[in-house]
Amino acid sequence: MRSARRGAMAVGVAAALVAVLAAAPGSAAADTPAPRTAGVEVEIPGPEEGTFAGSGHTHVPPEGRDRAAARLSSPEVAADGEVAKTVDNGPTADRLDIVVVGDGYTLAELPRFHADAQKKWAELTAVEPYSTYRNLFNVWTVDAVSNQSGVSGDPSPDTVRDTALGSYFWCDEIERLLCVDQGKVDAYVAKAPEADLVLVLANSTKYGGAGYNERSETLGYEGISTASAGNEKSGQVAIHETGHSLGKLADEYFYADYPGYERYVGPEPADSNITTLTADDMASRGTKWHRWLGEQSPDGGVVGAYEGGGYYVTGLRRPTEDSLMRSLGKPFNLPGVEAMIAGFYREARIASPVTATGRTLRGGDTAKALVPRLAGADGRQLTIRWYLDGREVKALAGRSHVRVSDLALRLLDLRKHTLSLTAEDRTPSVRDRDIARTMRSTVSWTVRL
Repeated sequence: MRSARRGAMAVGVAAALVAVLAAAPGSAAADTPAPRTAGVEVEIPGPEEGTFAGSGHTHVPPEGRDRAAARLSSPEVAADGEVAKTVDNGPTADRLDIVVVGDGYTLAELPRFHADAQKKWAELTAVEPYSTYRNLFNVWTVDAVSNQSGVSGDPSPDTVRDTALGSYFWCDEIERLLCVDQGKVDAYVAKAPEADLVLVLANSTKYGGAGYNERSETLGYEGISTASAGNEKSGQVAIHETGHSLGKLADEYFYADYPGYERYVGPEPADSNITTLTADDMASRGTKWHRWLGEQSPDGGVVGAYEGGGYYVTGLRRPTEDSLMRSLGKPFNLPGVEAMIAGFYREARIASPVTATGRTLRGGDTAKALVPRLAGADGRQLTIRWYLDGREVKALAGRSHVRVSDLALRLLDLRKHTLSLTAEDRTPSVRDRDIARTMRSTVSWTVRL
């Protein structure tokens, strides 16, 4: 049985690699039009016994293995779809909202799902830059009640379970590829107030996961990461997938023994963390990760241009030897951290009005904003400045609220004035000025005595 499984897995991985190769702009197969591939593109996690974070991509059906209608009792129906805000850091419009949905949890197992969701959140926020920016996130859980405990494909390919999301291992004949029914996932995700990122936890200890890294056309979230709730290494797979969905990062691993991936000869990729250029070329042209060249990186070693990446052994280069976009258990490298922070700020704002901005504030009122605290080991915090009619009031720097009466000496004319708070993130982890410009938020009120 084991040899049969390995054979099926090898066939599935080979098919996936062929699909990647056919689509790759620098491959020989790209010269011949590839047949249209139906389904949704997902990333395959790397083997459990190795360190590679992924094994390329394949296309899978958007539907799960079991599409039968749910058969729930009255108590189960009452619990199904219940939403809870497990991490509350502010209004959904100004935070990056993660929605966690479980599959294969019965009604009696829902408390374990909530514990599993908390555990995965703790695992995520143990990795930088999530650690520093954890207060930019809200986390929601949506209860999905399954008729049976566990998910299909665990422990064997012929195991079928009746679950809320139709999750299953052995997707595309690859044992560790954990797929879901996207329509069912979206039906639960839509119950949360907002979703920027989705995590599906399977009630299983079996190693596996998948990365659905295309933005949702209907709900707008950045992607779906699937993972086994009871397998710690699967959590690392999910974090890697957020590198694609939030950071828009390319894979930095490559296939040393697969024909067609010996050398990339295509155009310069758009991805920020792979390039055809040498370090000298990047420095002279001022492109890609040139600002980080020569710096010591959290994943070990010095930022440079290391041969191999984007699945190719040569022709493409990556910033460091071994980051999370290549190997599980490693941190993001410096360019990766910068890209992840940029992704955070695409979805989150760092100044939210607590005091309503739609009315004129008078002497007895207080202008107050919510500015999240950073949780980095260096103790660095966001810079807060106040302005009155565009001129900075330096004495108010660092405060999150100001009483209008404190401005009395500046409002003697009794006319309406504009009072503004600006919060800015000046992290040394971002050197790209275009990204830095997105890391500032302003809230304004009309005031008068």
